[in-house]
Amino acid sequence: MDFLDRGVPTGMTDAGTLALRQGVAQANLPTLILVLFQLTGDSKWLRAPYAPRKGRGLDDNDSGGLSEAVREEIATAASAAIERWLEGAPVAIPRPDDELLAYMLSVSMAEEVPHEYGEIIAADFGMTSHRVGDIPEIPPGFHVAIIGAGVSGICAAIKLRELAISCEIIEKNTDFGGTWHENRYPGAGVDTPNHLYSFSFAPHDWSRYFALQGELRDYFVGVANRYRLGEITRFGVGVERAVWDGAANKWRLTTRGPEGSAETSADAVISAVGVLNNPLLPKIKGLDNFAGPAFHTARWPEGLDVVGKRVAIVGNGASAMQVAPAIAGAVEHLTIFARSKQWAAPFPQFKKAVPSVVRTLLREVPLYRDWYRQRLAWTFNDRIHASLQKDPTWPHPRRSINAVNDGHRRFFTDYIIQELGDRRDLLEKVLPDYPPYGKRMLLDNGWYRTVARDNVTLITEHLAEVRGRTLVGGDGQESEAEVLILATGFRATEFLASYEVVGQGGRILREFWQGDDARAYLGAAIPGFPNFFTLAGPNVGLGHGGSVIKAVELQVDYVIDLLAQMFERGAAGVAVSEGAYEQYNRRVDEAHGRMVWTHSGTENWYRNSRGRVVAITPWRNDDFWRMTRAAKPEDFVFEALRGIGEPADPASVKATAR
Repeated sequence: MDFLDRGVPTGMTDAGTLALRQGVAQANLPTLILVLFQLTGDSKWLRAPYAPRKGRGLDDNDSGGLSEAVREEIATAASAAIERWLEGAPVAIPRPDDELLAYMLSVSMAEEVPHEYGEIIAADFGMTSHRVGDIPEIPPGFHVAIIGAGVSGICAAIKLRELAISCEIIEKNTDFGGTWHENRYPGAGVDTPNHLYSFSFAPHDWSRYFALQGELRDYFVGVANRYRLGEITRFGVGVERAVWDGAANKWRLTTRGPEGSAETSADAVISAVGVLNNPLLPKIKGLDNFAGPAFHTARWPEGLDVVGKRVAIVGNGASAMQVAPAIAGAVEHLTIFARSKQWAAPFPQFKKAVPSVVRTLLREVPLYRDWYRQRLAWTFNDRIHASLQKDPTWPHPRRSINAVNDGHRRFFTDYIIQELGDRRDLLEKVLPDYPPYGKRMLLDNGWYRTVARDNVTLITEHLAEVRGRTLVGGDGQESEAEVLILATGFRATEFLASYEVVGQGGRILREFWQGDDARAYLGAAIPGFPNFFTLAGPNVGLGHGGSVIKAVELQVDYVIDLLAQMFERGAAGVAVSEGAYEQYNRRVDEAHGRMVWTHSGTENWYRNSRGRVVAITPWRNDDFWRMTRAAKPEDFVFEALRGIGEPADPASVKATAR
């Protein structure tokens, strides 16, 4: 734990000490009691009257539901304990056992946390490691090509280089950042708290609880630069094709950059191209002839000014819910074509700054930061997973899937009514007719107040036709616009659509997946494609909340473990077996079949043209943590591959269980 590794601090200035005390006074109390208990070893801080009461929804529950007198007592004791540590006092409980860690989180959350969760907390704190295997000697010249320099590519490169595994990043854009480099529309931001939506190994002094695009981009670029990834990255170069050469046991990549087409090779490929980077452009009659700027949110024109103009938005998903409130006050009129309806949760921390003194606390006391992050992980990851399971005995399946989900519906409905104010005429247009969480739950940036504005028109139809600057809805209603924004999402079910992948025996991945029916073992491995791994691949995204960065970190650890096992066997390739692949995906489909997003009548971007869920995971985050901790050798084929998979000679190395 970095809190313990810091050694004895040299001391703080009087101003720094004052800021720290003020930060403690404004701290999250359910987090602070865990710090206080661990620093002092006094278990009274985990019992009444100091134990917090349960918070509501996704709120941080800063006060813990405690009286002012109790809060002051906790803050005073915590300040004293932290200052003693700053002066060199040891931590009373430097390594709580796993069961105690889970119990501590249970007290802080005021709800039961399974005792098995303790080992995950320990790994997150750096007390143990997620990946259990060691790295044997790396074969001379072994080299990995990483396609993409977004969040996943940055993570993979850092972890590979830490283990002295040679790698190179190939990136089509001009800088790091991926989706946060490309999506620059007004209001663009993250719907996961950024103290959680960040690398576990690279904490940051965030200015807001939910960062906007610029700060997110700067964070990822900063992390990449800190780890000197620029020296191994080729920018402005796109991969067009990747072909497995079985005779040489290498991947041959065709790239295209400023100097034209080129060829390169690698022993392994990690595809980190992401999902939300291929815009979904609707087929609208006359769209190409719109008399003004018309563009997807991911292609927002540099320097575009919408002030005083008539603007139209097509869509009402996450991007539209961010753009519309951000520009509604500046435009003359805003028309929104919103064919579907969305559930959105209250978002009291929208644009809320982290107080400077709390930033001091987070920066100077890593133990506080680690426990604060752990509480966020529980709140936004697995807390609601059980409530997303269908209850076959539930008598009201049209509106909800179980009793808890029905309670969510009542809560969110009341919130929408409150936000609409006296515009109750809009309720029918915005209130969803499907159960909450049937689509990814959005956070409300002011959407309902926006559609209730006098200069906003909500049309609950698709945009059917464009005639110059006249927009015609599916019901024939006409409106005028000078700027047309397509907030229509991405081709989220078409994984790896940006380049062609050809594996063993000429197997073409696009054909193997039959277009949009992508599958992978743990979202990372595909049979017939040796030494080829996908990050944030099929069934890895999160429909029940949380940070996909955590899932990516787990996947990278898993891929490294596979490579380690391959090195240990002296094998040239590793590919998941057909049997393990099929069995795993059957389990995925069966689990999704029990969840809300496959509820009858529910439509969402998680499902492909066949109705199969391909974009998100059905697993709890702690389940995925365990699944990815170590690769099972019996699920893979390790051998010196040649041609269509025949061994190069009888002595070729075969997989044997460790």
